[in-house]
Amino acid sequence: MIRTRRLLPLSLLAVALLVVGCAEEPSTTIPSFYRNLGTSTALVDSAMAANMISAYRANNGLAPVTVDPLLEQVAADQARIMAARDNVNASLDNSRDLEDRLTRAGYTTTRAVENVSAGYRTLAEAFSGWRESKSHNAKLLDPAVRRIGIATAYAPTSKYQVYWSVILAADPAS
Repeated sequence: MIRTRRLLPLSLLAVALLVVGCAEEPSTTIPSFYRNLGTSTALVDSAMAANMISAYRANNGLAPVTVDPLLEQVAADQARIMAARDNVNASLDNSRDLEDRLTRAGYTTTRAVENVSAGYRTLAEAFSGWRESKSHNAKLLDPAVRRIGIATAYAPTSKYQVYWSVILAADPAS
């Protein structure tokens, strides 16, 4: 009898270990807003960005934004130029004026603003940084905007590595 009592806990332990070993491994899927964008193949999730910004705008009584493919192209071009120059201030060049870039791309609108930044590795970090900056936050909460284009570019040798451009604009003029 003593022997059975000692074996029973050991057999239960063995069964428990077997069950645990057969169980599915926990999901390692990272939400896209926490995905590290500091790689050459990483892409920012523009739908998630639009959802995050729209929810933030809704909390402030503003209309949502929707992703615009043309604004995404203009944002991607800006992010690539900043990464190539390893300088956020590349956005200040006269040739990089937002209105001119939008006009060249064929996007005519009554209102457009842009946030550029560098060094944020995730969408969550960038979004938090923009909200905490008075000037960046004002652009997120601009009541006239309804469209968004967002992009990142990777510069592996830069201390910042990830360059960001987010363009917010009113609907295109007809």
